Amino acid sequence: MENLESKRYSRQIMLPEIGLEGQSLLKKAKVLVIGAGGLGCPILQYLAASGVGNIGIVDNDTVSISNLHRQILYNSNDLGKPKAPTAAEKLNMLNPFVKIDSFELRLAHDNAKAIFENYDLVIDGSDNFPTRYLVNDTCVSLGIPLIFGSILKFEGQIAVFNYQDGPQYRDLFPEPPAPDEVPNCSDIGVLGILPGLIGMYMANEAIKVICKLGETLSGKLLVINTLHNQHHIFKIQKKNHNPTIFEKMENVSTFSEMDAETFLGMQKNMSDEWLLIDVRELGDHEEQNLGGVNIPLNILPQKIKDIPSGKSIMFYCQHGTRSKSAASYMSKNYQGKIYSLSGGIEAIID
Repeated sequence: MENLESKRYSRQIMLPEIGLEGQSLLKKAKVLVIGAGGLGCPILQYLAASGVGNIGIVDNDTVSISNLHRQILYNSNDLGKPKAPTAAEKLNMLNPFVKIDSFELRLAHDNAKAIFENYDLVIDGSDNFPTRYLVNDTCVSLGIPLIFGSILKFEGQIAVFNYQDGPQYRDLFPEPPAPDEVPNCSDIGVLGILPGLIGMYMANEAIKVICKLGETLSGKLLVINTLHNQHHIFKIQKKNHNPTIFEKMENVSTFSEMDAETFLGMQKNMSDEWLLIDVRELGDHEEQNLGGVNIPLNILPQKIKDIPSGKSIMFYCQHGTRSKSAASYMSKNYQGKIYSLSGGIEAIID
């Protein structure tokens, strides 16, 4: 290790649990981070600062003003920029000794394995269930350890999966929930500090896995409530799974995302073959909408029978999160092309 690098990591190297050997393991490590948002930002910053040698970033989103209260890797000058390459640029300035790969794309069934197989550890900072199951099943199929985290309101969860023959994500949550059972930050909110705290816990677990030190959260789910300063650890039991679960998993990429510019150009000449569906609540729809019909996400399963068959359907919401859940669910229960408006109404307004 070069002298300048040794000086950079000197306070870390002096820890007997890490030392030069542990720092060398960090330098050799190849870590893939899914999502450069609330969780991804602190994970990326601390892994880069700690000297993880090769970091990959997967994210197809752009920086919006509602991100800035919690995604502190970005600032006001980054609004509208793609997150993955923007994060990579900032991380290179933070630590030029780290190699950063950015994938400005939506993780899907047909590209996940090709990306994952170049890394030896995956950290999931995504915010939706289809991606979480895709990430888990890909890691299981390739034998790659997975660091998991999630956040909502004042509470976060952290676990380590698929590590040293330990449990996987499906041992905790065997199947994805129905769309009407899925809360998210866009609907309910999140304390800006929370993703920083949970993201640092996830980065800490990653360093422990890489350096083979301490006790990891494999087989455990750590739940942290910041409002009441409560910490709970729940045990996760490993179950027997069909080894071909990845191949049998329903394709989560059977719907597409459409950006605001493309949508606005298409909307001018939208034919009767298209159906526009707002999945927000009625009050939000009445206050402001892009046209079409209003079917709130929580009643979508009951309303599918009323939707004309053979249409091309565009789902939209305020920020693009609920519409992706609706599109994912609809793609498995409807014959026709399914789309979600990327960024939602906010992307149109901006």
